[in-house]
Amino acid sequence: MATYVVLGNFTDQGIRAAKDSPKRAEAFKKMAETFGITVKELFWTQGRYDVVTVLEAPDEFSAMTLSLSLGALGNVRTESLRAFSAADMTKVVDKML
Repeated sequence: MATYVVLGNFTDQGIRAAKDSPKRAEAFKKMAETFGITVKELFWTQGRYDVVTVLEAPDEFSAMTLSLSLGALGNVRTESLRAFSAADMTKVVDKML
């Protein structure tokens, strides 16, 4: 499974309905499951981003499909970052020249 950190910002539509954000988060978790993705953590944050989520996805196609499906709802814009664990990074650097 690939790990992703997803940074999100509310759109104008999303902030107007901020009270519904916890319900939307639950719906997002269920949507993720339909693509075989597990939402490991979901946080509402202060600062540059409104939401930070940690996901585990079986592949890039599933992650992209979830991202597009979420964006199409119009409440949040996201930036997805592929994340690597220490064990993953050890494998990467072991292959360096």
